Amino acid sequence: MISIGVIIPALNPDNKLIELINNITTTTTLNNIIKKIIIVDDGSDTKHQAIFQELIRNYPDLTIRHHPQNRGKGAALKTGFAYVQKHFPDIDGVATMDSDGQHTADALQSCLTKFADNPHRLVIGVRHFTNDIPFRSQFGNLLTRALVRLLTRQTISDTQTGLRVIPVTYMAELINFPGDRFEFEFDMLLQAKKHQVKIVEQPIPTIYLAGNASSHFRVIRDSVAIYSRFLKFAASGLISFLIDISLFYLVLFVLGNHVLNSILMATIVSRVASSLANYSINHRVVFNHAGSQTLIKYGCLFIVQMLASGFFTDLLTTLLPATNGQLVPTLAKMIVDFILFIISYQIQRDVIFKEGPQHV
Repeated sequence: MISIGVIIPALNPDNKLIELINNITTTTTLNNIIKKIIIVDDGSDTKHQAIFQELIRNYPDLTIRHHPQNRGKGAALKTGFAYVQKHFPDIDGVATMDSDGQHTADALQSCLTKFADNPHRLVIGVRHFTNDIPFRSQFGNLLTRALVRLLTRQTISDTQTGLRVIPVTYMAELINFPGDRFEFEFDMLLQAKKHQVKIVEQPIPTIYLAGNASSHFRVIRDSVAIYSRFLKFAASGLISFLIDISLFYLVLFVLGNHVLNSILMATIVSRVASSLANYSINHRVVFNHAGSQTLIKYGCLFIVQMLASGFFTDLLTTLLPATNGQLVPTLAKMIVDFILFIISYQIQRDVIFKEGPQHV
């Protein structure tokens, strides 16, 4: 039998949090496996403190941790993780839930049942999205699903769900993750494969109360934070691309033809300059100095990618309508390099700038 800790971040909760705790504590099957429930008050205002006081009176075994000011959902989860790690190091995992009534004791039970089959996997409770779901929730999931599929080669149907069961070994890594708000949960999904954690889904009921008005998600600020890593990598790629394509066109213009030798020469010159810029930005900004011997590894990738770009650009140029100018080979290079850009990201993330093990 597995043993689990439950962590519930709460910002200005109402009676729905009390109902949730009551349902969990009165469910016999859950009581048999839940060692501790931790609620993290993430800077709730004075008028909502009565909810926490009532919880303590009615459920003395409950643990409540308080943040004096609002620090964000990610910070609240880390506070809960640190408490579990210190006081319950032998449990199998932690379950995270939202406090606004979207998650039920039955949904938690179904996720824990799935987790019991393999306690080394990250189980996420996924909702079924229909036209009745608030637009901002549907739109946010659409964007993040596409991004996760692009960056991790995994299809996750609900990237914003707060109901998750996390292996304790992955929990220890998550404590050191950057980001203290909603981006933390998104990064948890992006980084799972890097830490050899497989993600599995468990369907749960879809509950949105009053158009999801209780959500503390700040559409613009939190969305920018969630997509910041991808935006930085995309910006790095765009800068490198502009350097690359401009020099490629200029060299072909100077040489005056686009036979294979000229294309290879233009590719070498443009790729050396753009790769130096790309390495510097990725190493310092995107991947935050992660990895070891990165310059050597990046150099090997650079050589392979440069040759592939040159030969595949030449091949595609011969397949496109022939012209006497530089437009067709430049267009061919743009197509080839976009494909190589996606492949390169995977290699840089998983091999070159791979983060080493972190310890608390």
